[in-house]
Amino acid sequence: MSARFIFITGGVVSSLGKGLASASLGALLQARGYRVRLRKLDPYLNVDPGTMNPIQHGEVFVTDDGAETDLDLGHYERFTGVNARRSDSVTTGQIYSTLLTKERRGDYLGGTVQVIPHVTDLIKEFILKDTDQEDFVLCEIGGTVGDIEGLPFLEAIRQLGYELGRERVMYIHLTLVPYIAAAKELKTKPTQHSVKELRSIGIQPDILLCRADREIPMSERRKIALFCNIREEAVIQALDVGSIYEVPRRYSEQGFDNEVLKSFNLKPVNVSPDLTRWDEILTRVQNPKGEVTVAIVGKYTGIGDAYKSLGEALDHAGIANQVRVHVRWIDAAGFEKEDVAKALSDVDAVLVPGGFGERGVNGKLAAITYARENKKPYLGICFGMQLAVIEFARNVLGIKDAASSEFGAYEDKDGKGPLVGLMTEWMRGNVLETRNSGSDLGGTMRLGAYDCSIAAGSIAQKAYSSTSISERHRHRYEVNMAYREQLEGQGLIFSGLSPSGHLPEIVEMRDHPWFVGVQFHPELKSRPFAPHPLFSSFIQAAMTKGSQKKAA
Repeated sequence: MSARFIFITGGVVSSLGKGLASASLGALLQARGYRVRLRKLDPYLNVDPGTMNPIQHGEVFVTDDGAETDLDLGHYERFTGVNARRSDSVTTGQIYSTLLTKERRGDYLGGTVQVIPHVTDLIKEFILKDTDQEDFVLCEIGGTVGDIEGLPFLEAIRQLGYELGRERVMYIHLTLVPYIAAAKELKTKPTQHSVKELRSIGIQPDILLCRADREIPMSERRKIALFCNIREEAVIQALDVGSIYEVPRRYSEQGFDNEVLKSFNLKPVNVSPDLTRWDEILTRVQNPKGEVTVAIVGKYTGIGDAYKSLGEALDHAGIANQVRVHVRWIDAAGFEKEDVAKALSDVDAVLVPGGFGERGVNGKLAAITYARENKKPYLGICFGMQLAVIEFARNVLGIKDAASSEFGAYEDKDGKGPLVGLMTEWMRGNVLETRNSGSDLGGTMRLGAYDCSIAAGSIAQKAYSSTSISERHRHRYEVNMAYREQLEGQGLIFSGLSPSGHLPEIVEMRDHPWFVGVQFHPELKSRPFAPHPLFSSFIQAAMTKGSQKKAA
């Protein structure tokens, strides 16, 4: 059976939740018995978000096959359990890079290269690629209708509607119905104008998702339907909820999935979606049996999306342990040594996430010292692992100039090199990958899933219940194995290594209740229905610390 395509666009303003809407619809279609794949089409000119500032773009989500993508692919994975692939994310930058390579190679035989048909044809190729095994392919178009950079994507999906036929293509448009407090009214005009803009391009939406902070009266929904040339039943409310895991249930109650199937003239495989597991998750979220507080000491703490997967992974671990996880965000850049005890004395655990660059290093090191000395459960991720090793080397081994070549100078007295430095080659399976300092910024990184062997009896092995794992990486520097003997001699154990034994993946502190640093990003593989074992163990340790604190 040929795949059916659902295109999700947004209007009025950005950040309305197209990613969550797409992920929720994917989950609902799965609950109906269908196979789904979700894709993201981003109109920006960057080839990928890998070199973009998290303050502007949010986190970079990394797939198993090493693609740096938009954070919405994280929503897709968490809600559907379907691992995203490199082919599930495309940007204008990738499209034009491919186009110009083809043009220079002579593929267009000297013809004039234009947006239509050449750019739009490449977009359509991306949308249709590797979809033979799917029942539904959901494609979210980034940005907002009316943005000039999004026009080629909208033209491409318009063409697909014509070429594949309406029995295989439908359009969903997400808009805002704002409440004007002075008038005490919900206003439908922004939605009307957004749909008018979309129709001027040649796309008539089949379903409207109307974001609002309160119930939209039926009279207003009828008005939207009339002016937007759409059936009343296809005007779906998208109301604010307390938890994102409530969204699939609320959309289903509004008849969203029924309307989608009706648009394709399909009878559902399951008469009604089985949302039992979503209800169980929601019950756990709403009825915790305890609470813990985790301090996250990072450099992008003012922007929630910068650590989106991290926050979700902590929530999933809370669900697994039936506790509510409170996060105390601490800006490492303004975090001085004298602030540490005041800020961290009442938290149950400390986490230092990944990041690039020197800003905030001293604040992170101060937090790590406090966690080590005061036996607070500590989880260091990527840069947080590297800094844990540096902190230990400085304050326990007495190597005062221990640093990373990313941010600090060092005196190479014994020829070992920096404690943390640029790694230029590694193995991916049986293939040797090589980089150098002159490679593109993204090209110097170890990206995607790599295997790790874990020492039996370690904290990590007990958490994973395995000595062999695979985790996703995104980093440019590695801990130098030349220091292993010194570090382990004083109690910092290399409990996880690459299969070759050349690259440290996990470090642990011997005389500490729970102190773990990992070179990879475990948060990227956490799911509400399958919380990541390392985070679950971390929160369990935080619960133990919290109980001890109350007893004292």
